[in-house]
Amino acid sequence: MKSEQILIGNMAVFCYLVWCEESKEALIIDPAGNEEQLKEKIDKYGLTLKYIVNTHGHGDHTSGNRRMKELTGADIVMHEADDTLFRSPEAVEKYRRMGLEASPPADRTVTHGDTITIGNVSLNVIHTPGHSPGGICLLCEGNLFSGDTLFVGGIGRTDLPGSDHNLFMQSLKERLLTLPDGTVVWPGHHYGPRPSSTIGTEKLANPWLRQLAYML
Repeated sequence: MKSEQILIGNMAVFCYLVWCEESKEALIIDPAGNEEQLKEKIDKYGLTLKYIVNTHGHGDHTSGNRRMKELTGADIVMHEADDTLFRSPEAVEKYRRMGLEASPPADRTVTHGDTITIGNVSLNVIHTPGHSPGGICLLCEGNLFSGDTLFVGGIGRTDLPGSDHNLFMQSLKERLLTLPDGTVVWPGHHYGPRPSSTIGTEKLANPWLRQLAYML
């Protein structure tokens, strides 16, 4: 697996380009700004974009879906719960007022335990509801693309429509804290002091994970 972390848009969103070196098949995680520049990067590396994958359905992570699909022909992939919730008229109007374009319907929906494959690279879907009903993380070769589930030093909000704080704590405890300490965390926003971390570091330095770790 090869990957590149790319800071995009005006909300400090981290987008990730992930590809298989042998086949040159690729996927992009949470494109929500600078779509033409992202396409130029894909072309520069000689990649074929197979999937546009969203860690969740919020507009700051999905607003580039339509344009990326137009530019590349890639399929949009999202958890089934968020694909339904964030295409509602209320959600579409909310994001329109924020200047964000709602995503077209997903071409493929996923759930916990599914695998997304590009060439010889497989990313395992970990369903981590709480920030949103269909929030997911993607695990591949010791790398966790954590979206808004886990930041460097923090976690996502739970005061938004569809959020659930207790469910979020359960997701962190049962599905992320159980990963090996050396797992590299690639967050959905550049909110922390560093662009990446590890599960082991977050257990020690992230107050939310530190609290939960004591309960294991």
